[in-house]
Amino acid sequence: MAPLFETIKSFSDVQITSDGVDTTNFLEASDGLVTMFDLFGSKIFGFVQSDIRSNISGVRTYFEAHRDSSQSLEELVKLEAASGDQRKHGTACLVRLIRGLALTQHALKRMQDHPNDELHLCFKSAYDVVLSHHHAWVVRRVVYVAIRAVPHRRDFYHRISSGEPAEKFNPEFDKWLQALAGIVQRMKSFLEDGGYGRI
Repeated sequence: MAPLFETIKSFSDVQITSDGVDTTNFLEASDGLVTMFDLFGSKIFGFVQSDIRSNISGVRTYFEAHRDSSQSLEELVKLEAASGDQRKHGTACLVRLIRGLALTQHALKRMQDHPNDELHLCFKSAYDVVLSHHHAWVVRRVVYVAIRAVPHRRDFYHRISSGEPAEKFNPEFDKWLQALAGIVQRMKSFLEDGGYGRI
């Protein structure tokens, strides 16, 4: 089996122009991220996967209904804001999707930066920084229990690399993470500065 980043669209391939983040590329790369959660080999992150998949679907539905006017994520958000639709479903889904991507990026970046940290510590750190303030204490307790059950770091790493040597795999992984971080930060600033949503 080929390493994960040879089989999915990388965030490093998502085009960013003066109009913003290309919507089609972004959605394809986000689909690839959902695939990555399958490699955990358990249903532990089913709630994250389900949330990300649902939010991808919400953004895609709005995009497909307004394809000509929402080629970038920024255009999509501005178009929906100008439409007067109070629900702003596409934008709400994008905000939640960016949160999910931020969680994943933070956890995997910590995994790369701290080779001795187990994966559950990386995801706990990411959850504390990115999502915990959006949840009631009851939800936080459930999430903490779920995080403790993630696979061991070495098992997950072996799955995403398909056993490739680190010197070959790590540069692609780091490139993917760096591009994801750039998109998350760009969209976080755009959404929060424009009053469209809080990441």
